[in-house]
Formats: sequence, C-alpha cells, structure tokens
Amino acid sequence: MGMIKEFKEFAMRGNVVDMAVGIVIGGAFGKIVSSLVEKIITPITAYLTGNSDVSGMVWTLPAAIEGQEPATIGWGAFAQSIIDFVIVAFALFLVIKAMNTMKKKEEAAPAAPPEDIVLLREIRDQLAKQ
Repeated sequence: MGMIKEFKEFAMRGNVVDMAVGIVIGGAFGKIVSSLVEKIITPITAYLTGNSDVSGMVWTLPAAIEGQEPATIGWGAFAQSIIDFVIVAFALFLVIKAMNTMKKKEEAAPAAPPEDIVLLREIRDQLAKQ
C-alpha cells in the first residue's frame, strides 16, 4: 500500500501536472504551426522559388565514379526544418511576451489594503469627525 500512496503523491505534484499540461498544449500548438507552415509559408516559399515543394529541393553532386549514382544534398528538407523552428520560436516569443505584459499589468495594479488597515482608517476618520 505504501508504494501506491507514494506514486499518487509523485503523480499529483504540481510540477508533474504542469509538465503534462505543457506537453498536451505543445502537441496542439505543433499542429497549428504545422498547418501554418504547410498552408501559408510553403506556398509563399514555392511562389518565390518557383518550386511547389521546398522540402524536396536537392543539390546533385557529380558522380565520383563513372556508373555510380550521384550523391545529393537535401538542402530543402533542412531549410523547411529551419523555417518550422523559426516560426515555433517566434510564436513562443509572442506568447511569452503577452504573458509578461499581462503579469506587469497585474503587478502594476494597486493591491487592496488589508482589512485591518481599512478598519483603522475608519476609526481614524470617526475620531477626526468628533
């Protein structure tokens, strides 16, 4: 019974739950970014390069030995990975920037005074009226 209780305490700690939520949201966010790249960025890149599939672009090197297949460098797939990374990093930057802005506004808002301070002020005001 002790092992089950220990596992329950481990699984319900704040860090584990926060991490699980982050992984689920990250997966959903990845789908959004993939859609953005596939449906918006790739067509723009294809328009600019004249090729509809950037990830398939390669440089073909001359064959080292006659009769052997030439080697290719798949720079298109690498370029697509870089584009994906930049988009994810920029989107994450915007989310964190928005969160920091909201946090600053929260911190800047004056906090309500404690109840005992309010009561002391009311007593002071009553005494001043007398």
